[in-house]
Amino acid sequence: MNASEIRQKYLSFFEARGHVVIPRARLVPDNDPSTLFTGSGMQPLVPYLLGEVHPNGSRLVDSQTCFRAEDVDEVGDNRHTTFFEMLGNWSLGEYFKESQIPYFWEFLVEEVGLDPQKIYITCYSGDEKYEIPKDTESAEIWQGLFKTKSIDAPTADMGSEQGGYDRGMKPGERIFFYQDKNWWTRSGTPDKMPAGEPGGPSSEVFYEFDHINHDESYGKHCHPNCDCGRFLEIGNSVFMAYKKNTEGGFDELENKNVDFGGGLERIAAAAIGNDDIFRISLLWPIIEELQKVSGKKYEDNVVAMRVIADHLRAAVFLVNDGVLPSNKEQGYVLRRFLRRAIRRAFELGIENELAGTVVPIIVRSYQDAYPELVSAADHIQSTITAEEIVFRRTLVHGLKMFDSIMRTKMGPEYNTGEPVPELKSTIFGNDLFKLYDTYGFPVELSLEEAEKRGITLSNDWKEVYQAELDQQRERSRTATKGQFKGGLADHSEITTKYHTTTHMMYKALRMVLGDHVEQRGSNITAERLRFDFNNPAKVTREQLDEVEKIVNDAIKQDIPVTWRELPLAEAMGLDARGHFGEKYGEVVKMYTIGHEENPYSRELCGGPHVEHTGALGDGDKTFKILKEESSSAGIRRIKAALV
Repeated sequence: MNASEIRQKYLSFFEARGHVVIPRARLVPDNDPSTLFTGSGMQPLVPYLLGEVHPNGSRLVDSQTCFRAEDVDEVGDNRHTTFFEMLGNWSLGEYFKESQIPYFWEFLVEEVGLDPQKIYITCYSGDEKYEIPKDTESAEIWQGLFKTKSIDAPTADMGSEQGGYDRGMKPGERIFFYQDKNWWTRSGTPDKMPAGEPGGPSSEVFYEFDHINHDESYGKHCHPNCDCGRFLEIGNSVFMAYKKNTEGGFDELENKNVDFGGGLERIAAAAIGNDDIFRISLLWPIIEELQKVSGKKYEDNVVAMRVIADHLRAAVFLVNDGVLPSNKEQGYVLRRFLRRAIRRAFELGIENELAGTVVPIIVRSYQDAYPELVSAADHIQSTITAEEIVFRRTLVHGLKMFDSIMRTKMGPEYNTGEPVPELKSTIFGNDLFKLYDTYGFPVELSLEEAEKRGITLSNDWKEVYQAELDQQRERSRTATKGQFKGGLADHSEITTKYHTTTHMMYKALRMVLGDHVEQRGSNITAERLRFDFNNPAKVTREQLDEVEKIVNDAIKQDIPVTWRELPLAEAMGLDARGHFGEKYGEVVKMYTIGHEENPYSRELCGGPHVEHTGALGDGDKTFKILKEESSSAGIRRIKAALV
């Protein structure tokens, strides 16, 4: 059973048991400014786990795409990826341990076909301070299930992960009690939870790859929570049963919830009995193609090929979900991941067309489960290719400059591209800033190059680099001093008209080009408006003509422009557009162009605006796009006026 089959089998399994299959949420959370990405399967379900009623009922199942940029440094081993799918099922106040544990056991053993002899379990050891009991109930349910396969399942108390390393596993032991590791809440351990926060014990399932010998560098003895790779966590059932009260203790919840998450890629690795997650059906075709185009073997280049496969898979889904390369927030993360992948491809000798080679393979692998990738394939391909073309030029030039700086420091003994651990050369913060500021070479790539070549860093490189960066930002702020917020040169009547016109053009661009279009900057004067937005390709004259027509039609209709203040969540519920990357308070000002029951557009904005669109056409003026051009990689710029 391959990964795609496991995903479908899981959804069908729980659907047959009364669960409603719900669609995945985007990797960029809607209306959640606290985090850049959807990093877990339960994240989109938090409101319902806290008591809201889900429109699809109390039994839910899905496969949620997740992205954790913080795991980037772990990619390269046999089991970590930044992008992954989390198989999830939930009971919102209905069934509990007595159903959840047998459900997952049946799915793993009977549906996927895992060997029960290789399955190990962890449960919560309890907390005497808070009078939270040891979860012997879950352990007993697991013991009964193992017994059906004639397997004895003795329990053992580990306490902490370190306790596991100190104690180790005794022969035959199969269920292990841990404390903090098996308590789930958004806030960490019970003592860190605020009043009103829910939480509960969890029961994790591990699969053993018994051909792996324990690496004592992780700890003296192996145990399920060991990081040596012998045991792989494949699923975790959270039994949300408690809520912290105002006295600092815990009360039992009246309606107890089940929150389950299982890693699709990890279950698939267990299903094929291979501890290398990159061997599964969703990743191995990428590796095979990389071997083909590079002429190099996977076994000799595992880190480079794993990084490329992981990062490009993440990039495909990020672009599909509306992220475009930029220097801010989600766009910065995407750009960093693409550049890391391209750098690794360069290392393998793949000097062009990485995106053109790999992206179609990723789309094909996911097209049945996520058909939206097929309809967005051209947009995804062109976006990633554009970034690749620009960065390859930057990379080649930046590496030359890196070598030039080091050769100046070290003389003829510096050998380009070769490790030089015996040389005690040092690179400084001002060197790193010069590479970034003058040549566009990202500091993280400079650090990687230094590490690869055995070059040391000055002790104060971070402070020096940051000081240089702060000075550059101050120079930029001084250069733009005097501009009003929102890019307005002043608040004159004509500038106000152009401000409203900009909002109308923004809406028209999204109507013509697609919902991926996001504002990336604007500058409005009394002579014209200038608007930057993301789009992977040049906007055609036909598309520009359509944008002009939409805006001019709205001007002729002389529709009202109104505003009101309201809570941010309510504004987002009305589909109001915010500026990409902008942080908003709890109460916002929302402008509506058009009638409330059927508006032309809604945007969060500080103003000023005209009171009706007909004012833009005073004197028989019409909206005209004067110029469309590239502003930077993946960013287009339009200049327009009322003429």
